[in-house]
Amino acid sequence: MRTPLGSPGSPPGTPLRTPLSVVIGAGGTGGHIYPGLALADALRRAAPDAVISFVGTTRGLETELIPAAGHRLHTVDMIPFDPALGAKRYLLPAALLRSGAQCRAILREQGAQIAVGMGGYPSAPVILGARMAGLPSVIHESNAVPGRANQFAARLTPHMAVAFDRSRAHLAGGQNAITTGMPIAEPIARLDRRGMRAEARRALSVPQDARLVLVNGGSLGATRLTEAAVGLADRWRERPGVQLLIKTGPAALDGTRRRLGDSPVARAVPYLDRMDLAYAAADLVVCRAGSSTVAELATVGVPAVLVPYPHAPGDHQTHNARVLSDAGAGLLLPDAETTADRLAALVEPLLADPARLAAMSGAADPGPHAHAADLLAARVLQLAHRTEEYAA
Repeated sequence: MRTPLGSPGSPPGTPLRTPLSVVIGAGGTGGHIYPGLALADALRRAAPDAVISFVGTTRGLETELIPAAGHRLHTVDMIPFDPALGAKRYLLPAALLRSGAQCRAILREQGAQIAVGMGGYPSAPVILGARMAGLPSVIHESNAVPGRANQFAARLTPHMAVAFDRSRAHLAGGQNAITTGMPIAEPIARLDRRGMRAEARRALSVPQDARLVLVNGGSLGATRLTEAAVGLADRWRERPGVQLLIKTGPAALDGTRRRLGDSPVARAVPYLDRMDLAYAAADLVVCRAGSSTVAELATVGVPAVLVPYPHAPGDHQTHNARVLSDAGAGLLLPDAETTADRLAALVEPLLADPARLAAMSGAADPGPHAHAADLLAARVLQLAHRTEEYAA
């Protein structure tokens, strides 16, 4: 077993060494933050004494999720890479330079050896700050079509990793990117869906013999999906053997619960802190097509109806969804068509056909996602020149 240099168990005279220090840029939505947290966990497995901190802004979910996971969050002044800013887009270069300088100071304060950008506008300044500080950096692109922040950051570092091969063509120097897959949480990466099904259903109070449809609008919920699910609950009110579990996000919870009333078939929750249990319990998922969700579905093999968010930059959620729909593991439903009646027309035949659900589950290609966090962590160690030091 490896003993870290300079630890109490080291031989006498072993020189002390500086622990690995990594700064990760991740913020905005869960689609960037959760992979960053999965990477942090993998780095800690590889380098137990690693010092890991994050950079984000004060506006995103990072202010809740990152401290809750036990990591330090530094915040910088950055604005989105968003054409909808209109005239304010001219503020972007100045904001980027200012936040890049802030990140350079953070990297120096942390004694960082490497910076990682997980995508989303808070991560671009981290890569710029590393460039200013003369430190190595690597970006990870989670979507099939990269976001604007990573398209910019790819011009500042030669080191890239991607979740899906098809995103290479959209990044400067993307031909040299490594495919790691999407870093996902360890409980989902190792999920035995069939083996955990009974336990998961007990934990979620779902009858063992019911067909469960999980409606998941992502970390903030999705009004379109919640509306359709409420209509579906009304349609199924007298239908035996089906259940709906609707993840609304906190903002829509009270209104959704009022509309559901005492529905015998549907229940609304603000969030699910054990997505492994939710996936194990579900027969079918209706969801957005964020990159993390698509990677998780592919890994655990849950059949899905995918409703891409129509305003995603570059329509990247549609491209993400096609990773599953092209393989036969999911159905793609445009947001504008997502009504209770249209959803019922897709879902009801699937619930009545266990063989088709099984075929969709089997068609999912797990790819490298279950090991992606460890693969990306290994690349970080390599670029920080710490691979041999932390080798088992």
